[in-house]
Amino acid sequence: LVLEVAQHLGENTVRTIAMDGTEGLVRGQKVLDSGAPIRIPVGPETLGRIMNVIGEPIDERGPITTKQFAAIHAEAPEFVEMSVEQEILVTGIKVVDLLAPYAKGGKIGLFGGAGVGKTVLIMELINNVAKAHGGYSVFAGVGERTREGNDLYHEMIESGVINLKDATSKVCRV
Repeated sequence: LVLEVAQHLGENTVRTIAMDGTEGLVRGQKVLDSGAPIRIPVGPETLGRIMNVIGEPIDERGPITTKQFAAIHAEAPEFVEMSVEQEILVTGIKVVDLLAPYAKGGKIGLFGGAGVGKTVLIMELINNVAKAHGGYSVFAGVGERTREGNDLYHEMIESGVINLKDATSKVCRV
């Protein structure tokens, strides 16, 4: 079980966040301090793969063979490193580009009730960005989105966004 320290309470006591199930865990149990932040694999080898929050592959396709790892928490880029030009991300979805355009380089969040097409929109965004801009996407599923991520994964394989035969995939799912 991997635990992330959220708060130091003093006297060798910490408050942690569990990265997996905590069945059988008891107060006062001995733990090992790794002395390092949680690190996950990054790079081309992760494209087309599904991994959990600590970077372990869960797609039954074997280990992710990469020498590149990155901490799950990183410093924000310096202001001078960021583009000050406001550009619109052309998604290829006409209604989005016209009525609710997204800023290039930003984060995109979709909110809506059940059955309104959020997953379909995500699929189209990932597909269009990969094909039109040569970009990469990371789908992070939280809660209910984790279940939908499985369906999304298989749809991406069928559409060619994820290629199981070579390294041409344009998306990673966490």
